[in-house]
Amino acid sequence: MKVLIAPSLMCMDLTKFKEQIEFLDQKVGYFHIDIMDGHYVPNLTLSPFFVSQVRKISTKPLDCHLMVTNPENYIDDLAKAGCDMVTLHVETISGQAFRLIEKIKKLGMQVGIIFNPETEIEQAKYYLPKADKVTVLTVDPGFAGQSFIPEMLEKITALKDWRAKHNLHYQIEVDGSCNPKTYEILIQAGADVLIVGTSGLFNNAEDIADAWDIMQREIAKY
Repeated sequence: MKVLIAPSLMCMDLTKFKEQIEFLDQKVGYFHIDIMDGHYVPNLTLSPFFVSQVRKISTKPLDCHLMVTNPENYIDDLAKAGCDMVTLHVETISGQAFRLIEKIKKLGMQVGIIFNPETEIEQAKYYLPKADKVTVLTVDPGFAGQSFIPEMLEKITALKDWRAKHNLHYQIEVDGSCNPKTYEILIQAGADVLIVGTSGLFNNAEDIADAWDIMQREIAKY
């Protein structure tokens, strides 16, 4: 496939945890793990403990997306749990962005930066050169199953142009509504990584291998 695939594990069938992780570990670029605190977003999902359980099974990188008000409180625990990349919201790191990025890298992890739909690229321009991955949310943060925001295609393309203009090397990732209705336009806009969840992968079929094959055939069209 032309893009990397990162399954969102908040959407997986937890009754088939080991089976699904073991299968996907052979296929994916990395795993996407949403950590929500019930404060920055009103939902509660996964945790550093969940990361440690995935780490026991997976050989692939684990990317932890911190939808939390105080990301600084999670970094040490994520490093101990086996996290490979910490993805930080632009909206939560004002005043400590450089300090947190330095700490994450000193702990041997990579750094992702993620933008809410209404957040401008310029708000992160001073630390984008330090990012290994930049993520565009194409839905509001916190819940699966939301409608795609088409205006975010412009942001994906803008990040691609920004990367070229400033000779940067981050991957461009899309989070939200990555499914057969959007694969083509996301890839055309410049996505390098697609986070797939309920509509893109796990609801395709009861069996994870069948679900993966259906998704793969759809993406391969583009």
